[in-house]
Parts: sequence; C-alpha cells; structure tokens
Amino acid sequence: MVAVADGRRLRREQNREAVLDAMVSLFTEGALQPTTDEIAERAGVSARSLFRYFDDVEDLYRAAIERHLAAARPLLDLGVGPEAPLPVRVERLVDARLRMYDAVGPAARAARASAHRSPVVAGQLREARSFLRRQLRSLFAPELAGRPAVLPAVDVLCSFESYDLLRGDQRMSRASAEAALTAALMELLRP
Repeated sequence: MVAVADGRRLRREQNREAVLDAMVSLFTEGALQPTTDEIAERAGVSARSLFRYFDDVEDLYRAAIERHLAAARPLLDLGVGPEAPLPVRVERLVDARLRMYDAVGPAARAARASAHRSPVVAGQLREARSFLRRQLRSLFAPELAGRPAVLPAVDVLCSFESYDLLRGDQRMSRASAEAALTAALMELLRP
C-alpha cells in the first residue's frame, strides 16, 4: 500500500511540475493569460485535473510566476558593494538587471497582466519591486545621501517596465538600451 501511495504522490508531483512547465512555456510564447484548456493540453493532463494540483487559477499563476522568478534571482548578485567606484557599480547593476529582465520577461509580463485581478500576484510584484529598490538604496547609498528625490527616479529607470519600453516600444537593441540606462544613471547619481 505504501508503494501505491508513493507512486500516486510522485505522479501528482510530476503532473504539477508539468503544469508549471506548461505555464512558463506559454508565457514565453507570449500567452500572458492562457486558458485552463491551453495549459492542460500543453501539460498533457485534463483541464479538470489542473485543480487537483492547485487551489484555483490564482494559485496556479502565483506558482508559475514564482517559479520563473526564483530561477532568475541568482542573476541579481552584483558582486560589488557601495564602496566600489560609481562607474563599476552602475555597470554591474545595469548588466545584472538586463540579464534578469531578459530571463524573466515573459513571466514579468504575465504577472503585470494578471496583477489587477490577483491580489497574490500583485503582492509578489510589490515584494519584488521592494527588494529591487532596497538593492538600489544600498548600492548607491553614498550618492543618495541627502538626495531623497533621486532614489525614485533611479528606481524607475532600473525597472522592468523601463527596460521593456526601451526594447519593445523604442525598438532599441540590448546594447543600446544598456548604454542609455548606464548614461542616465551616471547623470542622476553623479554627485
């Protein structure tokens, strides 16, 4: 009986992982709000069975977005602190943020598209933005001291939304977007 229970548990976990893989795959392909039928078909499970693995659609979105973002968190390690020269800090920050945004773009767009109807996803976005803002506050503490208006501007410049606009709306290459962000940050942060 234990082997049957273990087999069921393993199959359940495999199906849950397949559903999360399907969601991330659909996000990557540009389907920011895939239907349960699309998800189930991609995962190779029935649409009805999706909710054996997740409480509801919100739980499914939360888990898929969290999984995608968690894989990208190591990209945020800058390997430099506030004592390093400003140009080095700016270069490392811009490189790390762009690598992360390139990696999480599909999930980030999906999160923003579903945040208005999902308090859980909206909370995830707030937490992520807060973490990124704290990183900026710490990294640029010397330049931000006594200049409270600068942090919000730096935060907006370094946001996923800004990068997405540069790459999508303004059709800038990654290198051009990187150069633009670096130049703007240097101007804002220069004492």
